Amino acid sequence: MRRWVVPGILLLALLGLTAWMTQLETVGIYRMPGLSEVTIATFEHLQLVLAAEGLAILIGVPIGFIVSRRTFRWIGTPLMAAVNVGQTIPTLALLAIASLAIGSGFRAAVVGLFIYALLPIVRNTYAGIRSVDPAVKEAAQGMGMSRWQVTSRVELPLARPVIVAGIRTSTVVNVGTAAVAGMIGGVGLGSLITTGLAVNVVEMVLQGAAPAAALAIALDAILGQVERWLTPRGLIKSSPRTSKRALRRAATADGL
Repeated sequence: MRRWVVPGILLLALLGLTAWMTQLETVGIYRMPGLSEVTIATFEHLQLVLAAEGLAILIGVPIGFIVSRRTFRWIGTPLMAAVNVGQTIPTLALLAIASLAIGSGFRAAVVGLFIYALLPIVRNTYAGIRSVDPAVKEAAQGMGMSRWQVTSRVELPLARPVIVAGIRTSTVVNVGTAAVAGMIGGVGLGSLITTGLAVNVVEMVLQGAAPAAALAIALDAILGQVERWLTPRGLIKSSPRTSKRALRRAATADGL
């Protein structure tokens, strides 16, 4: 429960800030977006992130898995180098290239976010599978498992936490990157931030930035819990308090 305290406090603070800015109604000569407009922009922002992230997962995980295989391992090193170089491309430049190639709007934003989300997923998938101890795989083969069984029952379960961590990282980063998509005509909270910057109204910028930060915290907490669920029990380090509880339960079961 303690791990939810700080995210919960931050989430409530950001939602309170959003509600406060919405209740201002006007700042100077400018009208502040209403609650319905902020809600719609938040759902559009979430839709943008999930669309790009879904494409990145469907394409990035298989790519990372394939290049980790012995047959295609020679591609792995140059591909990871290209992935690392791609991560250094400025966000606005990548979105601008996507808008020039496709046109401004939702599709261009999804393509730009997809490319940015693809990089950590491919890298973590490749690193997670390569990090599996060869001795573990040899032991599985010695038990009579086929190559597919070793992959599905040993490699993927052990690499799963690293893969989910990459998805978690790219999702949280993409929430912030999606805000920049407002500069190329993208929908979502980025449009509020861009409008606030254009008219130099800090309150309007905060009205878009606060729910975006709250969305990032919420998605990070959800994916963090998913990561714990998907982590094999043998890889979870139990705390001293948890160990003491387990010993007490074992002693009670033995009648001590």
